[in-house]
Amino acid sequence: MSETKHELKRSLGLIDATSIVAGSMIGSGIFIVTSQMARDVGSAGWLIVLWLITGLLTMSAALSYGELAGMMPTAGGQFVYIQRAYGKLASFLYGWTVFTVIQTGVIAAVAVAFANYTAVFFPALENKILEFGESYSFTNKQVLAMVSILLLTYINSKGVKSGKTLQLIFTFAKLFALFALIFFGLYVGLQSDVLADNFTNMWQASKTVLNSDGSISVTQLTGVALLGVMGATIINSLFSSDAWNNVTFIAGEIKEPKKNIPRSLFLGTTIVTIIYILANIAYLALLPMSGTPDGSSVAENGIMFAAQDRVGAAAANVMLGNIGVFVMAALIMVSTFGCNTGLVLAGGRIFYAMAKDGLFFKKAAELNQHDVPEKALWFQCVWACVLCISGKYGDLLTYATFASLLFYMLTIYGIFILRKKEPNAERPYKAFGYPFIPALYIFMTALICIALLIYDTVNTGLGLVIVALGIPVYYLFIDKRK
Repeated sequence: MSETKHELKRSLGLIDATSIVAGSMIGSGIFIVTSQMARDVGSAGWLIVLWLITGLLTMSAALSYGELAGMMPTAGGQFVYIQRAYGKLASFLYGWTVFTVIQTGVIAAVAVAFANYTAVFFPALENKILEFGESYSFTNKQVLAMVSILLLTYINSKGVKSGKTLQLIFTFAKLFALFALIFFGLYVGLQSDVLADNFTNMWQASKTVLNSDGSISVTQLTGVALLGVMGATIINSLFSSDAWNNVTFIAGEIKEPKKNIPRSLFLGTTIVTIIYILANIAYLALLPMSGTPDGSSVAENGIMFAAQDRVGAAAANVMLGNIGVFVMAALIMVSTFGCNTGLVLAGGRIFYAMAKDGLFFKKAAELNQHDVPEKALWFQCVWACVLCISGKYGDLLTYATFASLLFYMLTIYGIFILRKKEPNAERPYKAFGYPFIPALYIFMTALICIALLIYDTVNTGLGLVIVALGIPVYYLFIDKRK
């Protein structure tokens, strides 16, 4: 009796793929990062400009990736694109960074965010299980975070149909909830003068720093200083908009991938960009831009000093009173759990593609009876859980920010390389606005990287160290393969 041959099944349509793009992008960032950005630029006008630039950069990158996705509609996505343009070492360094930090680090951080907001309803989750001095503690929240990762990995190991159903349910739930938040936020906010006040002197930028003694320092920003600070703080909104490329990892399971992947990238990034800009306008309609850290109400704290940077919760408090905290906590629980559904589903496919090339653990290249790379999913799960235990996922994500942007630029420059190397290759979709839009993305992202090198030298350097550590590991894999 012959053995059943297992292969990836193309069972995901355009709506499924779009829900993975949008669902993977929307996590907890949109409810938090605006506070930090407000402190950095101090201006409603420049704040909206930053979110608009973020959306345009994300959409232009997604439209550029569409060409590569049409050329290479196979599992692994960005890993495969980089390998075809630059060779195996570059693609391994990308895969190494994705495994050690980017994918697993995001999964861990999102899982802990889910646990943090679950603790609003169940305070016992805050209890410590282990404690080592003041530097480390292990709490029930970390246990819940790991349980959520284990659960999602188990569900996704039972077939792509299970994963896509869960993804669709949670994506539509959080899109509905976000549109409701925006609609009611604007409805309530526009009945006051808060929005008009925030847009008075809307281009006067300043950086506000909370000092260790509780006082605040304000520095006016103009010219090069303003551009530098904007280039550094935009990383907050960029990473709230990240993970859109995850849909390319599962190209081997998408129907008509040459059409549906480019379309899903455009639709998903456009939907999220619109939501994010409208959400920030709703915040500005409900809360003053400026505030004080010791304010006695959410209005006195303002967007800048929302408690624990939870500007979404502060906005909900204005609309609904104290119950707003619970409503927002529930929304973020849905948002983060749904976000991780897509991240877990997609992440295993890149490690599957790496294993097929001999650049990851051999077992990760196997498909189970449900035609999914179960062992690759569990490798991802184990490392994400380790990061939850370590409590260092947030630091690792910061270190990887710079490296991640470099890989985006590298991948999009690959379009230029492949146009020259393979002029006759099939391209069912060509990058929108080529060569200007891809070149503009590379130029703008390079400026952001320069700003990060100047304003956040330590973290950008550590990001490069993480990438560089992959070089000896690559040669270990190559030697083992030989």
